[in-house]
Amino acid sequence: QVQLVESGGGLVQPGGSLRLSCAGSGIIFRINVMHWYRQAPGKQRELVASIGSNGRTNYADAVKGRFTISRDNAKNTMYLQMNSLKPEDTAVYYCNKAEYWGQGTQVTVSP
Repeated sequence: QVQLVESGGGLVQPGGSLRLSCAGSGIIFRINVMHWYRQAPGKQRELVASIGSNGRTNYADAVKGRFTISRDNAKNTMYLQMNSLKPEDTAVYYCNKAEYWGQGTQVTVSP
């Protein structure tokens, strides 16, 4: 059974940092691409960052220079380091691999 479990969300002030984790079981992280998505209230889910099997990364323009996606294949875990957070980063963040999704973790950026 495949499971993706996100953690690390929370409430942070603007300018602060959080690191999200996505732990997987029943699935091999090092194969193929993995993604972080987010969905803000009233908005469509959007792609935030991707990491390929070769480690190549891509980011949405809104987070470039502030967020870093990484993966530890030995731990079957993917990360999203989020720095210089803004109120508009507030959303539920999901990890994704192929047809599999985690349950999401809430990130709230507010004074």
